[in-house]
Amino acid sequence: MQRRDVLRLLTSAAALSALPSELMFSLQQARAQTSFYGLRTLNPHQNATVTLISELIIPETDTPGAKGAKVNEFIDLLLTDWFDNAESCRFLEELAQIDVRSRKHFGADFIACTGSQQVELLKQFDDEAMEFARSQKIAAQKQAPVPETNFFYTLKKLTLVGYYTSEIGFKKELGKSIIPPGHDACAPLTEARR
Repeated sequence: MQRRDVLRLLTSAAALSALPSELMFSLQQARAQTSFYGLRTLNPHQNATVTLISELIIPETDTPGAKGAKVNEFIDLLLTDWFDNAESCRFLEELAQIDVRSRKHFGADFIACTGSQQVELLKQFDDEAMEFARSQKIAAQKQAPVPETNFFYTLKKLTLVGYYTSEIGFKKELGKSIIPPGHDACAPLTEARR
């Protein structure tokens, strides 16, 4: 699968469960690289914003949340190695708009707001993202031009993919294994038909 195809699928309306196993494996391999590099695209403030938002999307419960799964590092890896320069710049510009809206509503950057203020803003962003998803679905049904992307929709999707391709999300949350525990070899055709 080509990098452009992966990015198109990640930012489309396709559900995480629809990701082909080849893509899941590629993303898990890419995820393994995050521990080797550290942050290369996100500055400390951008990283804090992405970390906080992703943790609000997938909070810690009886399993670690997005912060524990290092979703921020996964997103930084995508911005650095998978997105082209224009896509990375657009992502960072749209990330900055979160603070613009936060300052307009609450007089502070998103990470400096209270928890209830952060949740209120995320609900607004999520409502807009769901409207975007509905308009995408309608456009696809009518074979009309697909609407432009929605930043929070993309960030939410990247958070989900980053979490569920991590060891925490894949093994602990979903209870899945990358390598099947056993192989039954070939079964006679008569047994396979049962």
